[in-house]
Amino acid sequence: MPNIYVAEDDENIRELVTYALKSNGFEAVSFEQASDFWQGLKVTVPELVILDIMLPDEDGIEILKKLKRNHKKLPVIMLTAKSSEMDKIKGLDLGADDYVTKPFSTLELISRIKAVLRRWEIDLDDETISYKSLSLNMRKHIVTADGTEVILTHKEFELLQYLLQNKGNVVSRETIMDKIWGYDFAMESRTVDAHIKTLRQKLGIAGEYILTVRSVGYKIGD
Repeated sequence: MPNIYVAEDDENIRELVTYALKSNGFEAVSFEQASDFWQGLKVTVPELVILDIMLPDEDGIEILKKLKRNHKKLPVIMLTAKSSEMDKIKGLDLGADDYVTKPFSTLELISRIKAVLRRWEIDLDDETISYKSLSLNMRKHIVTADGTEVILTHKEFELLQYLLQNKGNVVSRETIMDKIWGYDFAMESRTVDAHIKTLRQKLGIAGEYILTVRSVGYKIGD
Protein backbone atom coordinates (compact mmCIF):
# COMPACT_ATOMS: atom_id res chain seq x y z
CA MET A 1 0.00 0.00 0.00
CA PRO A 2 1.91 3.12 -1.19
CA ASN A 3 2.39 5.88 1.35
CA ILE A 4 1.76 9.37 -0.06
CA TYR A 5 2.60 12.74 1.49
CA VAL A 6 0.32 15.71 0.72
CA ALA A 7 1.79 19.20 1.29
CA GLU A 8 -1.08 21.66 0.84
CA ASP A 9 -2.00 24.74 2.88
CA ASP A 10 -5.67 24.92 1.83
CA GLU A 11 -7.51 22.89 4.47
CA ASN A 12 -10.45 21.95 2.22
CA ILE A 13 -8.22 20.73 -0.62
CA ARG A 14 -5.89 18.96 1.81
CA GLU A 15 -8.78 17.06 3.39
CA LEU A 16 -10.35 16.28 0.00
CA VAL A 17 -7.12 14.86 -1.44
CA THR A 18 -6.32 12.90 1.74
CA TYR A 19 -9.81 11.40 1.80
CA ALA A 20 -9.65 10.49 -1.91
CA LEU A 21 -6.28 8.79 -1.43
CA LYS A 22 -7.42 6.74 1.55
CA SER A 23 -10.65 5.80 -0.25
CA ASN A 24 -8.56 4.42 -3.11
CA GLY A 25 -6.36 2.23 -0.95
CA PHE A 26 -3.40 4.55 -0.34
CA GLU A 27 -1.86 5.55 2.95
CA ALA A 28 -1.83 9.33 3.19
CA VAL A 29 -0.23 11.88 5.51
CA SER A 30 -0.96 15.57 5.01
CA PHE A 31 1.00 18.69 5.96
CA GLU A 32 -0.09 22.32 6.09
CA GLN A 33 3.40 23.82 6.16
CA ALA A 34 6.75 22.99 4.61
CA SER A 35 8.42 22.80 8.03
CA ASP A 36 6.04 20.00 9.08
CA PHE A 37 6.61 18.25 5.75
CA TRP A 38 10.40 18.24 6.25
CA GLN A 39 9.97 16.84 9.74
CA GLY A 40 7.75 14.08 8.35
CA LEU A 41 10.34 13.28 5.69
CA LYS A 42 12.94 12.70 8.42
CA VAL A 43 10.71 10.00 9.91
CA THR A 44 9.58 8.26 6.70
CA VAL A 45 10.27 8.75 3.00
CA PRO A 46 6.99 8.16 1.14
CA GLU A 47 6.46 6.52 -2.26
CA LEU A 48 5.12 9.79 -3.74
CA VAL A 49 4.65 13.46 -2.82
CA ILE A 50 1.76 15.73 -3.83
CA LEU A 51 3.15 19.23 -3.49
CA ASP A 52 1.37 22.58 -3.55
CA ILE A 53 3.49 25.20 -5.29
CA MET A 54 2.51 28.00 -2.85
CA LEU A 55 3.01 26.99 0.78
CA PRO A 56 3.05 29.76 3.43
CA ASP A 57 6.58 29.17 4.76
CA GLU A 58 8.48 27.94 1.68
CA ASP A 59 8.06 28.09 -2.07
CA GLY A 60 7.02 24.76 -3.62
CA ILE A 61 9.60 25.09 -6.40
CA GLU A 62 12.39 25.37 -3.81
CA ILE A 63 11.01 22.32 -2.01
CA LEU A 64 10.98 20.45 -5.33
CA LYS A 65 14.63 21.38 -5.97
CA LYS A 66 15.67 20.06 -2.54
CA LEU A 67 13.65 16.87 -2.95
CA LYS A 68 15.18 16.05 -6.31
CA ARG A 69 18.66 16.86 -5.04
CA ASN A 70 18.37 14.57 -2.01
CA HIS A 71 15.73 12.03 -3.09
CA LYS A 72 16.14 11.62 -6.85
CA LYS A 73 13.92 8.56 -6.99
CA LEU A 74 11.01 10.16 -5.09
CA PRO A 75 8.20 11.01 -7.55
CA VAL A 76 6.49 14.39 -7.11
CA ILE A 77 3.18 15.68 -8.48
CA MET A 78 2.75 19.45 -8.32
CA LEU A 79 -0.72 20.60 -7.28
CA THR A 80 -1.22 24.27 -7.99
CA ALA A 81 -3.39 27.13 -9.17
CA LYS A 82 -0.61 28.30 -11.51
CA SER A 83 -1.64 27.00 -14.92
CA SER A 84 0.48 28.83 -17.52
CA GLU A 85 2.56 26.69 -19.88
CA MET A 86 5.82 28.24 -18.62
CA ASP A 87 4.92 27.43 -15.00
CA LYS A 88 4.31 23.82 -16.01
CA ILE A 89 7.53 23.56 -18.00
CA LYS A 90 9.55 25.07 -15.13
CA GLY A 91 8.14 22.59 -12.63
CA LEU A 92 8.57 19.61 -14.94
CA ASP A 93 12.11 20.53 -15.94
CA LEU A 94 13.07 20.75 -12.28
CA GLY A 95 11.96 17.18 -11.78
CA ALA A 96 8.20 17.16 -11.15
CA ASP A 97 6.64 13.99 -12.55
CA ASP A 98 3.28 15.59 -13.26
CA TYR A 99 1.48 18.91 -12.84
CA VAL A 100 -2.19 19.12 -11.78
CA THR A 101 -3.91 22.51 -11.78
CA LYS A 102 -6.74 23.63 -9.51
CA PRO A 103 -9.64 23.09 -9.74
CA PHE A 104 -9.20 19.40 -10.49
CA SER A 105 -11.09 16.13 -10.51
CA THR A 106 -10.12 13.74 -7.71
CA LEU A 107 -10.64 10.85 -10.15
CA GLU A 108 -8.15 12.43 -12.55
CA LEU A 109 -5.69 13.03 -9.71
CA ILE A 110 -5.89 9.38 -8.62
CA SER A 111 -5.35 8.28 -12.25
CA ARG A 112 -2.28 10.50 -12.53
CA ILE A 113 -0.91 9.18 -9.23
CA LYS A 114 -1.29 5.59 -10.42
CA ALA A 115 0.36 6.46 -13.76
CA VAL A 116 3.34 8.11 -12.06
CA LEU A 117 3.79 5.16 -9.68
CA ARG A 118 3.72 2.77 -12.65
CA ARG A 119 6.41 4.77 -14.43
CA TRP A 120 8.66 4.54 -11.38
CA GLU A 121 8.39 0.75 -11.21
CA ILE A 122 11.63 0.41 -13.17
CA ASP A 123 13.84 -2.62 -12.77
CA LEU A 124 17.20 -1.09 -11.89
CA ASP A 125 19.10 -4.41 -11.84
CA ASP A 126 20.49 -3.54 -15.26
CA GLU A 127 21.79 -0.14 -14.24
CA THR A 128 23.30 1.03 -17.51
CA ILE A 129 21.72 1.47 -20.93
CA SER A 130 23.99 2.34 -23.83
CA TYR A 131 24.09 2.91 -27.56
CA LYS A 132 27.43 3.38 -29.31
CA SER A 133 29.27 6.16 -27.40
CA LEU A 134 26.18 7.14 -25.40
CA SER A 135 25.68 5.67 -21.91
CA LEU A 136 23.04 6.24 -19.21
CA ASN A 137 23.28 4.90 -15.66
CA MET A 138 19.81 4.77 -14.11
CA ARG A 139 20.87 4.24 -10.50
CA LYS A 140 23.55 6.93 -10.41
CA HIS A 141 21.58 9.23 -12.74
CA ILE A 142 24.66 9.84 -14.91
CA VAL A 143 24.85 10.29 -18.69
CA THR A 144 28.08 10.19 -20.67
CA ALA A 145 28.61 10.94 -24.36
CA ASP A 146 31.94 10.08 -25.95
CA GLY A 147 33.35 9.52 -22.47
CA THR A 148 32.32 12.94 -21.14
CA GLU A 149 29.62 13.40 -18.49
CA VAL A 150 26.62 15.39 -19.72
CA ILE A 151 24.46 17.37 -17.28
CA LEU A 152 20.76 16.99 -18.06
CA THR A 153 17.58 18.23 -16.44
CA HIS A 154 15.33 15.60 -14.87
CA LYS A 155 12.97 15.52 -17.84
CA GLU A 156 15.82 15.40 -20.36
CA PHE A 157 17.23 12.42 -18.47
CA GLU A 158 13.84 10.65 -18.46
CA LEU A 159 13.38 11.39 -22.16
CA LEU A 160 16.79 9.99 -23.10
CA GLN A 161 16.24 6.97 -20.85
CA TYR A 162 12.91 6.22 -22.54
CA LEU A 163 14.42 6.51 -26.02
CA LEU A 164 17.30 4.22 -25.05
CA GLN A 165 14.97 1.68 -23.47
CA ASN A 166 13.10 1.60 -26.79
CA LYS A 167 16.17 1.80 -29.06
CA GLY A 168 15.44 0.68 -32.60
CA ASN A 169 11.75 1.52 -32.21
CA VAL A 170 9.98 4.72 -33.18
CA VAL A 171 8.10 6.39 -30.33
CA SER A 172 5.46 8.98 -31.16
CA ARG A 173 5.27 12.43 -29.59
CA GLU A 174 1.97 11.43 -27.99
CA THR A 175 3.55 8.35 -26.41
CA ILE A 176 6.51 10.38 -25.15
CA MET A 177 4.18 12.92 -23.55
CA ASP A 178 2.17 10.14 -21.91
CA LYS A 179 5.23 8.31 -20.55
CA ILE A 180 7.41 11.28 -19.59
CA TRP A 181 4.98 14.08 -18.77
CA GLY A 182 2.19 11.99 -17.31
CA TYR A 183 -1.11 10.34 -18.06
CA ASP A 184 -3.18 12.28 -20.61
CA PHE A 185 -0.99 15.37 -20.14
CA ALA A 186 -2.42 18.05 -22.42
CA MET A 187 0.58 20.04 -23.62
CA GLU A 188 1.43 20.83 -27.21
CA SER A 189 3.81 18.45 -28.96
CA ARG A 190 6.27 21.32 -29.51
CA THR A 191 7.28 20.81 -25.87
CA VAL A 192 8.65 17.39 -26.86
CA ASP A 193 10.38 18.88 -29.90
CA ALA A 194 11.99 21.60 -27.76
CA HIS A 195 13.32 19.05 -25.27
CA ILE A 196 14.68 16.86 -28.09
CA LYS A 197 16.46 19.89 -29.58
CA THR A 198 18.09 20.79 -26.26
CA LEU A 199 18.99 17.15 -25.59
CA ARG A 200 20.72 16.85 -28.96
CA GLN A 201 22.70 20.03 -28.31
CA LYS A 202 23.88 18.82 -24.89
CA LEU A 203 24.91 15.40 -26.23
CA GLY A 204 27.08 16.93 -28.94
CA ILE A 205 28.02 14.43 -31.67
CA ALA A 206 26.07 11.72 -29.83
CA GLY A 207 22.97 13.87 -30.31
CA GLU A 208 22.95 12.65 -33.92
CA TYR A 209 21.86 9.23 -32.60
CA ILE A 210 18.41 10.71 -31.91
CA LEU A 211 16.62 10.41 -35.22
CA THR A 212 13.49 12.24 -36.31
CA VAL A 213 10.86 10.12 -38.03
CA ARG A 214 8.80 12.59 -40.02
CA SER A 215 5.16 12.95 -38.94
CA VAL A 216 5.60 10.25 -36.27
CA GLY A 217 8.18 10.92 -33.57
CA TYR A 218 11.72 9.96 -32.61
CA LYS A 219 14.00 6.99 -32.13
CA ILE A 220 17.55 5.98 -31.23
CA GLY A 221 19.23 3.30 -33.34
CA ASP A 222 18.18 1.38 -36.43
